[in-house]
Amino acid sequence: MDDQLRPTAAMVFDALGADYERAFAGSAAHRASLQRLLTRLAPHSRILDVGSGTGRPTAQSLADAGHDVLGVDVSPVMVDLAARQVPGAAFQCADIRELVLEDESFDAVCVYFSLLQMSRAEQSRLLHRLGRSLRHGGHLVVATVPLDVEDVGAVFMGQKVHVTSFGADEFISVVTGAGLAVEWEQNSVFTPSHPEAVPEPHLFLHCVRL
Repeated sequence: MDDQLRPTAAMVFDALGADYERAFAGSAAHRASLQRLLTRLAPHSRILDVGSGTGRPTAQSLADAGHDVLGVDVSPVMVDLAARQVPGAAFQCADIRELVLEDESFDAVCVYFSLLQMSRAEQSRLLHRLGRSLRHGGHLVVATVPLDVEDVGAVFMGQKVHVTSFGADEFISVVTGAGLAVEWEQNSVFTPSHPEAVPEPHLFLHCVRL
């Protein structure tokens, strides 16, 4: 597909809007990951939520626990939804690949399924930048679909997308190469609540900056 005709991540998630939240609301693994993170955060931690979507459940869970949350998403529709649904957090419409991130400025960074429309090189560069944005001992939580695919066309909840990911072992190598130690790993299979959904393998990693 010509790059000029390929739907961008912003276009895809503008079209999905609140349907995305409804489709993934039943993910017990996502909520378990959040609960694990919450037990490890100091009070009033500063947290970056990359690809914050509608703000739920990630930003809402963290903000409700008293943390200072900044959500960043490339979709204006998602940012508008999140700002209305989670007034206790701040949201910014921006491409995380271009956003300036100060070193050692966050206590935790969450990246739930927001890398899959980036190239492998972009994913690796971003994970390095996010690692540097963490204070030493800070937490990075990342979730992905651990498949060895590169720029593969697919239909996701009725939207045409191109997906790139790593197999589980290679993805873990990318994460550790960014100066992060994996403390906890969980694999699960989840089927989104959507007529066109299929079961998806999900990999959750909880890491700390060395």
